[in-house]
Amino acid sequence: MAHVLQGIRVVDQGTFITGPAAGMLLGDLGADVIKVEQPGSGDPFRTFRGGLYSPHFQACNRNKRSVTLDTKLPADLEKFDALIRDADVYIQNFRPGVADRLNAGAERLRKINPRLIYCSISGFGPTGPSARRPAYDGVAQAASGLLSLLIDPEKPRVIGPALADSLTAFYATYGILGALYERERTGHGRKVELSMLEAMTHFNLDAFTHFYQAGEIVGPYTRPSVSQTYALECADHKWIALHMSSPEKFWIGLANAIDHPTILADPRFSSREGRIANQAVLAHMLADIFRRFDRAEWCARLEKEDVPHAPMYDASDALDDPQAKHLELLITARHETMGDFRTVRCPLSYDGERSTHVRPPPVLGEHNAEILGRP
Repeated sequence: MAHVLQGIRVVDQGTFITGPAAGMLLGDLGADVIKVEQPGSGDPFRTFRGGLYSPHFQACNRNKRSVTLDTKLPADLEKFDALIRDADVYIQNFRPGVADRLNAGAERLRKINPRLIYCSISGFGPTGPSARRPAYDGVAQAASGLLSLLIDPEKPRVIGPALADSLTAFYATYGILGALYERERTGHGRKVELSMLEAMTHFNLDAFTHFYQAGEIVGPYTRPSVSQTYALECADHKWIALHMSSPEKFWIGLANAIDHPTILADPRFSSREGRIANQAVLAHMLADIFRRFDRAEWCARLEKEDVPHAPMYDASDALDDPQAKHLELLITARHETMGDFRTVRCPLSYDGERSTHVRPPPVLGEHNAEILGRP
């Protein structure tokens, strides 16, 4: 794939997910990302369940080089400042005030390099009554109103991946790319600031729009009812998902696929409004029907009728799907000391060229000699 950010250097001093994931996204596009880590321990995500190369760390730190610096020490600070002078972007996701204590505050670094794009990611913003509160993924999801849409009130338990962490990283990358584009015109850098709260409330825009424009408070069943989305267990205990949306042709196709051509004659299901109002009843009916055959049979039937569906995969089988293989989603590289590294490629293609090459996540301080001139 074309390295559209080739020549851009990023100094990534982030930890855990939001900062490192933003750096990785830039690295996926060809930027030279230098991860600055604490000597000895590195990014705290390295040590999850022991060791210094956990899957958590690997997921957010491919396409980077690692150096170790303690910026509180004069000699290390001098080397850090040299990196900043040559950098285009700096990323941190510390709590407000921490960057200044590490000699990495925006004012200081932008004096060193006025062209620097300085990205600061926080939980709740740099100021305000909640600014210094600790924030993690679940906290941001809850504060933004998103978590209320993801919790089944009948079985209230937090589930799923770290959406707030990952989405905040995407928003940070979006902000950085905008600032880099502006710098091409002005020659000046920017301080890009965002919080997990701001990112997730923006991501939850649909719910706020319904409330402020129509007085509606959406709940966890609102979107699935409107979109007519179903998760159904098959006879072989494998699962399948349907997303029927609104076109009537999909419902006609489903009725044919399930050998129930009269289902749309039922007044409860004969219109889109009726299906939305009675989704729970329809879901129960479909659940009984889909237990009749194995998933492969249902996929063949649904595909024949052009019904929007997909097997509900997990990480062990999703990339074995023929379409996933065709798109070369799984890519492999080899780290000289840590062995094979398998990951999902960057989803973008430029002029039909996919990114099928990746630099494995670095071990701690792997590039000290290459970048800092010391072991």
